Formats: sequence, structure tokens, C-alpha cells
Amino acid sequence: MAQANDGTTHHEPLRIGVLGAGMIASTRVGVLPNLPAIADKVTVVAIADTVAERAKEVAKEFAIPETYASLDAMLEQSDIDAVVNLTPIAFHGETSLKILRAGKHLATEKPLGSTMEDADAIIETAAASGLTVVCAPPDALFPTYQEARRLLDQDAIGKVAFARVRSSHAGPGGGPFGWPTDPSWFYQLGSGPLLDMGVYGIHEITALLGPAERVVAFSGITEPTRVVRGGPFEGTVMDVTADDNTLFMLDFGGATFAVVDGTFNVHAAKSPKIEIFGRRGALNIKDGGGGDSPIELYRADAAPGLDGWVDPRGWRHLQAGQRRLDTLHRAVVVDHLVDCVRTGARPVLSAEHARHALEIMLKVVESSRTGQALDLATTF
Repeated sequence: MAQANDGTTHHEPLRIGVLGAGMIASTRVGVLPNLPAIADKVTVVAIADTVAERAKEVAKEFAIPETYASLDAMLEQSDIDAVVNLTPIAFHGETSLKILRAGKHLATEKPLGSTMEDADAIIETAAASGLTVVCAPPDALFPTYQEARRLLDQDAIGKVAFARVRSSHAGPGGGPFGWPTDPSWFYQLGSGPLLDMGVYGIHEITALLGPAERVVAFSGITEPTRVVRGGPFEGTVMDVTADDNTLFMLDFGGATFAVVDGTFNVHAAKSPKIEIFGRRGALNIKDGGGGDSPIELYRADAAPGLDGWVDPRGWRHLQAGQRRLDTLHRAVVVDHLVDCVRTGARPVLSAEHARHALEIMLKVVESSRTGQALDLATTF
């Protein structure tokens, strides 16, 4: 950081290493193709992957000067400030702890880890070393969700009674256009739609309503095998060993509930992504597109003696900020990390929020097996 002649503060770009050279790193909506938009904030110095040839290919494509065959080697040899952890779900906890213990800031894909012990250790290690951790998904950063939270905080629909949250799709390989890599691992134990997709709905609704207090769930495998419908792996038969159909209810206290899905069985839907029903109205968050408002607000007594849909504040003021974050795609999380490191601000995408989401997911699994409603211990 340096002081310019005009008195403004100049920040050197954060030097980052990328762990994992797969789809999230390199595809069109991934991290690396979208980092040029924040080139004044970050410099990609190194990339590591256990498949060394893949790391070299991605490094060449994105002009990354250093490649490594392991995280350990990158941490030992590269001069980096932070690591972007894009490893598969099962490796998040172990690798993130290594990154923090090496004194590096961390941006990680979801979920934060696989166990509560992972999550606790990540938070404690970062706090002890003064390091910043941000964890995907990024939805709570989007202006649409911030505006929705503002409306709820201003009591626009009265006391919230319940919400419905859709956070699913047809599954990797489930669409006619295929999947660029073998999607089989998404259906195996250690992965599955709860960890892959349900995590979005959990983060979204808890960002809007706050921490949940209890959870109860139903979960199972709809079919023992699936067939990839298109793309280079068309016709591949995939064994399904992780539950591919999970629905659960969150209790926020005070008779406020939310139903969330985490399933690979949603081929299409016309309903809003999130519907929140209050004592004096309703608030919808839509998937967007088509020039329509992403937020819909229905109010009792919108006008004297009349109920109806209203423009909450003129939604077009959201568009510029939403468009910028949309164009960053997966790089949004890196952008947020840099801003928090520079300013010292507490992340919106905090490790504590991610730990709460992880506890929900773990207790969803337990509840679906035991048939019990389970209390949640974490908050954020």
C-alpha cells in the first residue's frame, strides 16, 4: 500500500495462488477467465493441481507464471498473499487449514469443510493469525438480496410466516447439452445435491432471515443409476450412492419456517426462486432475465383499502451493481476477499456463516436418517 501525490491510497494487487485447475477454475463462468475484470486488485502468480499436466495447460492458457503439483509445494515456494481453494468438496477442510497455517488469506468454494471440527479449526486458525476467510456461494453480496433484506428489515411484509426456497437443477449431465467433464462424482458419497446445490438455498435464506434454530429433513435416492444425456460423456451410466433428492424445513423461531430443496430432480420451474410470505404481504426473488424486476413485492393495504403488487423502490437502481457482480461469475468471491483484506471489513461471505450452513447440511443428513427435528448450535 502506498500514498499517491494527490493523497489517495494506492494498493498493490493481492498476489494469489489458485488450488485446483478444474472446471471452476477455467471454464467461461469460472474464476480465471473473469479475473481480468479486477486486474487492478489481483495478480495470479501460481496454480497447483495434483494432475500436473492439467495445471500446466491452465497456466499456459491464462499466462500464470508458476505451476505446482501440490499445495505444499506452492505454499513453500511461491510468494503469494492468498489462495483460492477450488478443490473438490471432500478436500476443502484439509486444504483450507494448510493454507491458513501457512499464513495466507483464503477464498474457498463451498462448503467450508466436511465436519464441524474442520469449520471450527478454520475459523480459529484464521482469527489467531489475523487472516481473512471468505466462502462461496456469493449470493448475499448481490444487490437483489441486499435489497430484499432491506425490505424485510423495514417490515415491508410484516412478520415472516414462511418461505419456499428453490436451489436445485436436473443434476450435472442431466440436461440435453451435456457436461464438459465426467459428472459421475457429483452422485457419489461425499458429494450430492445437498452439498452442491442446497448450500445456495441455505446461504440465501439465512442471509435474509438470519440464523436458523432447528432443522428437519427427508432425503433419499430416486433411482440407483443415471445416464448422462449429452456432451462428451453422453451415455455414461452413473451409479448414484449419494442421496439425490433432499427436502428440509428450517425453523427460525417464533413460528417462522422455510422449506428448502437440495435435489437433482428439477428440470424446469416457473415459480420464483424464493418466496417469502409475511403477515402483511409477500416478497419474491426471481431468477431474473427478460428485463423484469428480480424482486416482486405484494402488500396488504398497498393503497387505502386495496392489496396489490407494488414496485418496492424502483428496481432499476439495482441493475448496475447486479450486472457487475454477474459478469464476474465465480471471481466474485476473489473480489470480495481483496476488498476485505484491503479495508479490514468483516466479510459478508464469512466463515461463520459458512459454518452455520455446514451445520445445517450435516444435521439435514442426520435428521433424514433419524426422523427427528434437530437443534442447531451455531450462529453468525
